[in-house]
Amino acid sequence: MTPSRAGSPTPHEVSDELRRVVGRWHQLPLDHALSRMPSVRVLVQSLADRVAAARGVPATAVPDLGPAVVMDQLAVMVHDVLAAGADADLEHRLADLRRAL
Repeated sequence: MTPSRAGSPTPHEVSDELRRVVGRWHQLPLDHALSRMPSVRVLVQSLADRVAAARGVPATAVPDLGPAVVMDQLAVMVHDVLAAGADADLEHRLADLRRAL
């Protein structure tokens, strides 16, 4: 999934960095992607927890749907964090993830 900028409330810098992470992820060999899944899932869960806290609801576990879906989960959580007003230093966290991939 590549996020779109048209009509997006996502800051340009965050959108660009998310696009870079997704692009990098799609270049990884499967064995390498599988070895990096834990770090991606930690970020996804961290963002989900932040959204839950901002909304005043209990945090729930984001299901592990595998490497083919994890970037979609990340994109959704980035959107949800921004929609909840729970900015989590997204640009830097995404850049750190991209470098770790």
